[in-house]
Amino acid sequence: MSQEVLDLVVEKVHGFLGEEVLAFEEPEPEPEEEPKEDEKPKRRKKPEPKIERPADLNFGRPMIILDSDKWSVELAKMLRDDEELQFDFLSCVTGVDYDEHMEVIYNFYSTVKDYYLGVKIKTPRDNPSVASIEPLWKAADYMEREVYDLLGIDFPGHWNMKRILLQDEWEGHPLRKDYVTDKKALGLD
Repeated sequence: MSQEVLDLVVEKVHGFLGEEVLAFEEPEPEPEEEPKEDEKPKRRKKPEPKIERPADLNFGRPMIILDSDKWSVELAKMLRDDEELQFDFLSCVTGVDYDEHMEVIYNFYSTVKDYYLGVKIKTPRDNPSVASIEPLWKAADYMEREVYDLLGIDFPGHWNMKRILLQDEWEGHPLRKDYVTDKKALGLD
């Protein structure tokens, strides 16, 4: 069932944004060298990390990956209102900081169709920004504010984008990898 849901979501997103958005070309595998007769067998190479595809099953559940410039309230509205999809429930919003970029992951569920969808949105580390879906799912209100507060990812279109966990005068975003902590001031030195 999950693969069918993924295929349907990809078809709908392609119809909305164009075929190239979730396109993926499988890289050519490197040919293995045959050992010579007088050589010792070489150690096995460590397995390559899994290649992240823009549309794939993640732990058995459909997930699509978009750049922040492709994500919009209109696309989110299509995911919610399309008769075949009906992702009417937002269960979680998560932010992730990687060395090369940041991500926001939305987890949707269709209470009508009984299936899930993860949408991962990549945004650059400098001035990270992802269009807010708070106008469509009110559950995004506090979750997007938490991601903003702790990681510094802005959500344009959010009605009240301000800190939710930390004091207003707090400097920086403590879950970012580049956040500098004054351990002595916190009594941790």
